[in-house]
Amino acid sequence: MTNEQIAATFERIASLMEIQGEVIYKTLAYRRAAETLRMLGEDIATVRAEGRLLSLPGVGKAIAEKIEELLDTGSLAFLERLEEEVPPSLLELLEVPDIGPKKAALFWKQAGITNLVELSEAARAGRLRGLPGMGEKSEARILAGIEALGRRSKRLSIHTADRIARRWLETLRATPGVERIEAAGSLRRRKSTVGDLDFVAACHEPAALMTAFTSHPEVERVLGQGENKSSIETTGGVNIQLWVQPPERFGTLLQFVSGSKEHNVRLRELAQKQGLSLSERAIQKSDGSEMLFEEEAGVYAALGLAYIPPELREDRGEIQAALTGRLPQLVERRDIRAEFHCHSTFSDGSASIEAMARAAVQRGLKVLAITDHSAGLAVAGGLSVERLAEQRAEIKRVQDLLGDQILLLQGSEVEILSDGSLGYPDEVLAQLDLVIASLHFSLRQPREVITARLIGAMRNPHVDIIGHPSGRLLPDREGADLDWEAVLAAAAETQTALEIDANPSRLDLDEVYARRAAELGVLLAVDTDAHSPDHLDFLEYGLGVARRAWLEPRHILNCRGDKEILGWLQERKG
Repeated sequence: MTNEQIAATFERIASLMEIQGEVIYKTLAYRRAAETLRMLGEDIATVRAEGRLLSLPGVGKAIAEKIEELLDTGSLAFLERLEEEVPPSLLELLEVPDIGPKKAALFWKQAGITNLVELSEAARAGRLRGLPGMGEKSEARILAGIEALGRRSKRLSIHTADRIARRWLETLRATPGVERIEAAGSLRRRKSTVGDLDFVAACHEPAALMTAFTSHPEVERVLGQGENKSSIETTGGVNIQLWVQPPERFGTLLQFVSGSKEHNVRLRELAQKQGLSLSERAIQKSDGSEMLFEEEAGVYAALGLAYIPPELREDRGEIQAALTGRLPQLVERRDIRAEFHCHSTFSDGSASIEAMARAAVQRGLKVLAITDHSAGLAVAGGLSVERLAEQRAEIKRVQDLLGDQILLLQGSEVEILSDGSLGYPDEVLAQLDLVIASLHFSLRQPREVITARLIGAMRNPHVDIIGHPSGRLLPDREGADLDWEAVLAAAAETQTALEIDANPSRLDLDEVYARRAAELGVLLAVDTDAHSPDHLDFLEYGLGVARRAWLEPRHILNCRGDKEILGWLQERKG
């Protein structure tokens, strides 16, 4: 079984145990183990073979034994017994807004409801309103929630979530009395995809803001409305929560709603050890007095911590690092000097080389590689050898025009063909300033075949960077089934850089393997894969991945100056 399959198994156990009524600490243990497995940058079978299971965060003796059983048999006796006690189809109910484990258990134990169809039928027939805590309005909300499931996509791309959030925040900021309003939740932590949106506001009199929020023209229905928190569903099927506190309490509110849940649990545990209580409103002392914070940094400082950037708040060691002064100096936009992956009208881009170069200059870049597709990808207008010569002449013309404003390189995004060969022969690759090799098709080849295909490209002395290594497309296309430990080891051995493709439909390499790559000494390149000038602004999403991967400027090729970059390329060619 893969890391993801075992993680999904533990998530399933946790949800079933919650419905069963098990104590929260036991269910959290399984969720913590699932998160560890998902974030692990190496195969769990390898960790097991080397006797390192108990060294993993959240993996104790009982969890380790279950991992071993799953690896050995592909099944788990504990889960099978649990599914005999709790109908697995009850998990469908948890997808409905406002239905948690306790309510799912109520429907099951008192109404015999075990799946979504039965729940819908019972609500339509008015059979839920007689249950404890239920009424006619509750039934209506459940029916609306079931209908909303059909309208909602599971997750939004971060780019889509950003656009929605910015539009809403611009409107809400204009509400009288609003002193500050920001996006929080997983969007602020820069996760690759986002579920619900969370906004937090500072306001002394929140009534006007809550009215503006719930009466917004994009509201499909109001899920809940209170003095300090309201929740709506948009016409596009997106859930948005708005939280409000007075300005003097904004810091604790922003920290709380930004999460993650696991990070906040660790913070509360740390506060409790110091005789304090942490909530979204304040830090409360043992004598009942409160410490209020307008800014998040004050919350962390009061607990004896350095400020932890939102991207790191996933309970992956950041609190211990903050306690001991070992937090990374994360890469920032101002550190990026180069772009190594962009396309022009010579292949499938929408702008000329000159337009792309001028857009790069406007964004403060000092190096730009033009990397149109190779002849191996005909569907994207891959360049013949003759067209490469024409492109070289055009790059020289634009370089002469722009002078020392920017250094232009002639590169290519070369296709790694299904048999492992590249889209150009070696004698053509040798003439290019920079070569990115990428997978675009035959991604469903067996693991050993596609892994060998990628590693073979790295061993070609002319390949400098592997582009979007897994080939995934969010949210619909999974990446190739690669042996990541072998891929990362080969990148370290050949000193080939791996790309974090900043296009929000890719965000590939993901944060898990980017962090593991850096640990192994592999150089990363954060590129936009721009096909138009405005695509250069996708950089912020790639930086989100890099920051979530704990990367510093020293880990990233784009942070080097032009002379350093040329030196690196010449050394590789030498």
